[in-house]
Amino acid sequence: MSSPANKQPHNPPAITGPTHEVTNQPPPLADYNAFDSDTALQQALQREGGGWGVQRCQAFGAWAGGEMLELGFQANENPPQPKLFDRYGHRLDEVTFHPAYHRIMAESIKHELHALPWNHPQPGAHVVRSALGYMNSQFESGHSCPITMTYAAIPALRHQPDVAKRWEPLICATDYDPRCLPVQQKTGATIGMGMTEKQGGSDVRANTTQAYCIGSPGAGGDYELVGHKWFFSAPMCDAWLVLANTDNGMCCFLVPKWRPDGSRNPIRNQVHIQRLKDKLGDKSNASSEVEFRGAYGQMIGPEGRGVPTILDMVMHTRLDCMTGSAGIVRQAVAQAVHHAAYRKAFGKKLIEQPLMQNVLADLALESEAMLALMMRASRAVDASHHGDTQEKLFARIVTGVGKYWICKRAPSAINEAQECLGGAGYVEESILPRLYRQAPLNSIWEGSGNIQCLDVLRAMSREPETVEVFMAELWAAKGSSNAYDAHLSRLQKQLANRDDMEVRARRIVEDMALALQASVLIQAGENAVSDAFCSARLDGAGLAFGTLPTGINFDALIKRAQPRL
Repeated sequence: MSSPANKQPHNPPAITGPTHEVTNQPPPLADYNAFDSDTALQQALQREGGGWGVQRCQAFGAWAGGEMLELGFQANENPPQPKLFDRYGHRLDEVTFHPAYHRIMAESIKHELHALPWNHPQPGAHVVRSALGYMNSQFESGHSCPITMTYAAIPALRHQPDVAKRWEPLICATDYDPRCLPVQQKTGATIGMGMTEKQGGSDVRANTTQAYCIGSPGAGGDYELVGHKWFFSAPMCDAWLVLANTDNGMCCFLVPKWRPDGSRNPIRNQVHIQRLKDKLGDKSNASSEVEFRGAYGQMIGPEGRGVPTILDMVMHTRLDCMTGSAGIVRQAVAQAVHHAAYRKAFGKKLIEQPLMQNVLADLALESEAMLALMMRASRAVDASHHGDTQEKLFARIVTGVGKYWICKRAPSAINEAQECLGGAGYVEESILPRLYRQAPLNSIWEGSGNIQCLDVLRAMSREPETVEVFMAELWAAKGSSNAYDAHLSRLQKQLANRDDMEVRARRIVEDMALALQASVLIQAGENAVSDAFCSARLDGAGLAFGTLPTGINFDALIKRAQPRL
């Protein structure tokens, strides 16, 4: 037996060996221009009348794909916190935010996402703003809530010109001023809204909040509000558009955070925050429940006409629901294509494998169709502000159609994009889990799917000219595709059949959305895109993503969607 002294020492392998080398991983998709890298967006901007905004979009695209990307993670990892009382027990009813959130808000307001069409009321302004919002939502969606409501408040406020005259300069200012001060002392203001109550939800006519006159009654009059709001966005704003009842029906009120004389009275405006909502997504934004205990408000528009007054706001917020959903799908698809362009499996890059090409091309097609519909709706809203009665009718119906379909498709598209990354798409270091949690929001906010479909039916019934204008838009693309022509014929029969329309409403609106997407893509002249869309969406292709029929130019679709570092 050998002695221990004769044994050879054991030499373990070096711990810094080849297993610690990082290989087969894509570079981060960061520090890129979200506009210059998006061919479909560039073409849609020109096509829908926003060509004069290219430089604006390039400047914002550089910020969004650069610094905003990292700030978006910080803002969502550090959500807002309620600050209801000071150290002595006095009510504050404030909300505190991470500095990243304030930085993002400041940049969005500097780039006029909250007010561009009102500051620059020229044709195409809403189209340019939608392009900016589309990029904005890709990197941080939560702050888009107060941005959207501030933008959308202007048409509602203009029902009361004296109020609009006082507030518009602050609302449209390009300074972000988050300080909790009387509005007279601020350099800029943001606007929120409060419609939803516990017992009513989307049925706002079931609201119980009551407004009591404390001065001259009627439009422009001073009131105090007593009641509650179940979803109140966003409590850090300087004022809110609110629905409440008087003896003469539902009315719209502007409720400022501070009373007109700037007093605390003694606790600001008696808008008491009960709690912040713990939501699935949208973590960077504060949504709340509040109670009104004699909150001061000024009536906007005629007494008893609160719902029609605030609907001018809702049309614009619904447009932003489309924009936000299309934007987050675009980011998910960009992440999936970028990953597949570098990642290898089974001997070659994912982007070179036929089945993955089918999935990526299908996702790219869905994303571009969403963009096409959203930007066409933006042109309709824009033209309606410039006196185009036909486009106003078109906007009336297309905002419901587009809001329903784009927002409904977003969660499944983002989930498919996650699958392209495998496990890497399921962890928080990637942006995809945040996009996936965000995806259901826009299908719920400003009226869920059934509400949108019923609203489309309401427009058809009360304003039948909306259907005529919508169908005229579709007929303009007839003759370019057999699949499209057949779909158009089926749609026309569906609309002519008045039986059980409410039961069939979702199918009707879905077919309207698909027809409009196809029409816009056909008229855009990118045959590789429109031919693929008509074959895949109108001609009985599979229901899951990645079931495009053979013969489609996968490579052309993928290249249009691939971001460029």
